[in-house]
Amino acid sequence: MPRLGTRKLYYLLKNDFDRMDLKIGRDGLFSYLRSEHMLIKPRKNYTKTTNSKHWLRKHPNLMKEMEVVGPEQAFVSDITYVKSRERTHYLSLVTDAYSRKIMGHHLSDDMSSEHVVKALKLAVKNRKTNQKLIHHSDRGLQYCSSLYQQELSKNNINPSMTDGYDCYQNALAERINGILKNEFLLEKCNSGKELEVLVSESIDTYNQQRPHLSLNFKTPNFIHEKTCEEYSTGFT
Repeated sequence: MPRLGTRKLYYLLKNDFDRMDLKIGRDGLFSYLRSEHMLIKPRKNYTKTTNSKHWLRKHPNLMKEMEVVGPEQAFVSDITYVKSRERTHYLSLVTDAYSRKIMGHHLSDDMSSEHVVKALKLAVKNRKTNQKLIHHSDRGLQYCSSLYQQELSKNNINPSMTDGYDCYQNALAERINGILKNEFLLEKCNSGKELEVLVSESIDTYNQQRPHLSLNFKTPNFIHEKTCEEYSTGFT
C-alpha cells in the first residue's frame, strides 16, 4: 500500500510504536513524514467514461430517500479507465455501499455491456444474504442496456440511477475508483494480462488489509463478513 494515508498508517503502526517504546503521536508522524518528504500528494486526472445521452430508459434515484444501515442493501457501480503500455482498458467495479467491499470487478478493452455485466455477475455470486438489494449507478449506456437490466431483474435487484449529470449522486463508487487508481494501480503495466493480475491483487489488498476511515479503521472485508453473519442470525 505505497500511497496509504498517514492516519491509516499510524493506526497500523501504533502497536509497533508502543511495543518499541517510541513516543510518537499521529501529528508527530505527520511532521516526521513531512520532514522526510514522504507525504503523498493527491493526483488529479479525469477522463469521461459515461455516455448518458441515449434513448434507453433511465431509472429513478432510489438512494436519495434510503439510509444504508447494513450489508448488501445497496451495490454501487462505476467504470473507470486504466492504461497499460498496450492501450487503454476499462475497469468495472461493483461495491457494497455499507461495507465498502468491492464485490465484483472486470477489466476489459472496451465498455460494452457484455463486459460490464461480468462485474455484476461476480458481485451476485459473492453475495452472502438474500435480502432486497438496490443497484445504483450513473445513467451510462451500459447500465441502461437491456442486457444489464435483464441481469438485475433475473436476480431480483432494483435499479437506481443518478439524476441528470450530478456526479455526487454516485460519489461512493467514484471514491472507490480513486482509491484503487491513486493508491494501488501506480505502475503502468506492459500488457492487459499484467494489469489484470495487478488489479486482482490490488482489490484483494483493498478488501482484506486497507483500513477504512469510514469503517472506524476496520477493513471492508471484516465489516462485510461480520455484519452479514449478524444479519443471517437475525441480529441487527
